[in-house]
Amino acid sequence: MSSSLLFNVTTFAYLASTVAFFAFLASRNKNLGLAGSGIAFFGFIVQTVAIGLRWQESYAMGHGHAPLSNLYESVVFFSWTIILIFGFLDLKYKYRVVGAFVVPFALLGMAWAQLGMNSGIEPLVPALQSNWLLYHVITCFLGYAAFAVACGISIMYLIKEKQETTDGNSQAGGVIAMFPSIKILDDLNYKAIMIGFPLLTLGIITGAAWANYAWGTYWSWDPKETWSLIVWFIYAAFLHARITRGWVGRRAAILSIVGFAATIFCYLGVNLFLSGLHSYGGR
Repeated sequence: MSSSLLFNVTTFAYLASTVAFFAFLASRNKNLGLAGSGIAFFGFIVQTVAIGLRWQESYAMGHGHAPLSNLYESVVFFSWTIILIFGFLDLKYKYRVVGAFVVPFALLGMAWAQLGMNSGIEPLVPALQSNWLLYHVITCFLGYAAFAVACGISIMYLIKEKQETTDGNSQAGGVIAMFPSIKILDDLNYKAIMIGFPLLTLGIITGAAWANYAWGTYWSWDPKETWSLIVWFIYAAFLHARITRGWVGRRAAILSIVGFAATIFCYLGVNLFLSGLHSYGGR
């Protein structure tokens, strides 16, 4: 059994999970919500095994590195971290409707990786030959995943808030009635960002240490470094505004979505469209 086969199984599992969550929204059948979570967790387990197998395959080919070195592997890992963070919130709070707005992010990542990218295992470029690779990539992507979950929750918040405003602050009906209250959604958004922000901070710190090891300088204002700082400032502004200015609700949700858009550009846009020291990440 190969890692490629298991990644294909993972993709279909996330597709089935997404369908189950959408059916849950349409039917309001709690069993479908439970099935959505269960299938997502099954896909997560399969993907975990697949990542381990790919690591083993790398050693068998004589490369011997963690599967985090190119765009294909990073997208796969990003999808894995999204389900990890979603699973933590799902098991803790059991608001399964959130899955309909988060699991599709993981599905899109896996589908793109499986259908549109070169999945070959390649030797590491010299700049990546360091243990800092693991520390930097893992912390950054866990932070990115928390921001993805926060974005999904923020979209839910804006939908529910708009519906309640349209209905004259009465209780929203239909599908929207399945959403947690806007207060709970606002709190979940904040908690997800509180998970992601320290992880992103650690990612930037470990990236600076890695840069010093690889290039002899902690910071060079490379496009990736610049955009990572922009993302950090957006979420720092979010937390500062919430703690000192009482920013909650709609403004917080919009800033969360803007922050995730900046995160995606930092991760993908910089790699694919801008040249710099991190250009190898676009392969």
